[in-house]
Amino acid sequence: MKEAQVKQLFSYPIKGLTPHPIQGVTLEEDCGIRGDRAFALMFVDGSDTPPATLVPWMSKAHFAVQNDWPKLAKLECFYNAETDCLTIRHQGVTLLEAATETQPERDRISAFFTGFLADAEPTPEARHPQYSPLQLVGVRSGETRYPDRAPVHISLMSQATLDALTEACGTLIDVRRFRPNILLEGIAPWEEFNGVGEEFYLGESKIVITARIGRCANIEVDPDNGDRNLRLLSVLKNRYGHLQAGVLAKIITPGSVKIGDRLTSVQ
Repeated sequence: MKEAQVKQLFSYPIKGLTPHPIQGVTLEEDCGIRGDRAFALMFVDGSDTPPATLVPWMSKAHFAVQNDWPKLAKLECFYNAETDCLTIRHQGVTLLEAATETQPERDRISAFFTGFLADAEPTPEARHPQYSPLQLVGVRSGETRYPDRAPVHISLMSQATLDALTEACGTLIDVRRFRPNILLEGIAPWEEFNGVGEEFYLGESKIVITARIGRCANIEVDPDNGDRNLRLLSVLKNRYGHLQAGVLAKIITPGSVKIGDRLTSVQ
């Protein structure tokens, strides 16, 4: 892979919830995208003491996420970091507006999601299938981050790969199923895999692509209604012989990147 162009950028302020399209962002060496997966909904199992706000990184088994609890996809959750306001809507109706900086407001958010999942069914593969109270953890300052993997990274995927999956499935594949930070255009299907181990300039930053991304059941969940309505894992396995899509990258040199910027090989 020699060159591509940034088509879309996404951040995910609360792990497992609504993607936030963005026009530009600064990539940071030890942070990736500041504010990306800064918050999470942590299960409080059999404890009278809620977790602290600054919970360190943990695996997704400790959190409520769409691949385990697809009902979460029914909600539209928008977090404004400037005003510290989380707005939760369903079918255009506002269900909650709350901040994250005070404990009473955080408790309102936690109580909302605890109640919302009270009658939900987890997926058969759920890492945490037991229903239990939820507590919002994390802060907007960048001190916390809850990606699926502990090392700081960003994720990239190509539009052509989505187009190939659309053809294979016979239905349009929404990029939100795969939750990348960066959607690329101008390269062939699956060509992003060829960049693993190589360094690239991305906008004003420099990155190294480190690994392919192994996929879970979340890609089978409709990002609008929460229904698990597409057997994408079977398509990947039967047609392509693997369960991977998109790649991870580590930031070598920080810098800004925006829609339309180029991804070019260092070599």
